[in-house]
Amino acid sequence: MPKGRIIFLNGVTSSGKTSIVDALQEYREPFFYVVANDLFEQMVGERFLRENYWKHLSEVILMMYHTARLYSDMGKNVLIDGILVEREELAPHYRRLREILKDNPLDIVEVSCPPEICRQRNIARGDRYETQSEEQAAIMAQHIEYSLTVDTENNTPQQCAARIIEALFS
Repeated sequence: MPKGRIIFLNGVTSSGKTSIVDALQEYREPFFYVVANDLFEQMVGERFLRENYWKHLSEVILMMYHTARLYSDMGKNVLIDGILVEREELAPHYRRLREILKDNPLDIVEVSCPPEICRQRNIARGDRYETQSEEQAAIMAQHIEYSLTVDTENNTPQQCAARIIEALFS
């Protein structure tokens, strides 16, 4: 059985990743959106996250990648909505992602959005703090090999999804 494709949407909070996931879910082939930092973060429990957020988050992020591999191994296409950050607890995060998924078809898509637009979206959402995107950008992994970049300032989520499908599945 051929392995499913893993599409990692990498970008800071409010860059538009989840909106692109929703748009991709409208295509003829299903994507399994089993992998999102927020979802896996909830598996730990508030108490432990308060005690040592990055230690526990780093553990569930790695489990998240193993889960993506499992779905891919079963022939399912997978969407990862995340942020490749480099912190001591995860380092070397990008290399570890590549190692875990080395035998699976992985495409990393950069979800690009200017900091000021992300800031405005954070304020409008109300569930993020204003500078959260900028703080994440400061710790994002460098030198990532992207399969493609989508721009959510100038394109709708549907346009970004169409570009991903065209570039990676045609």
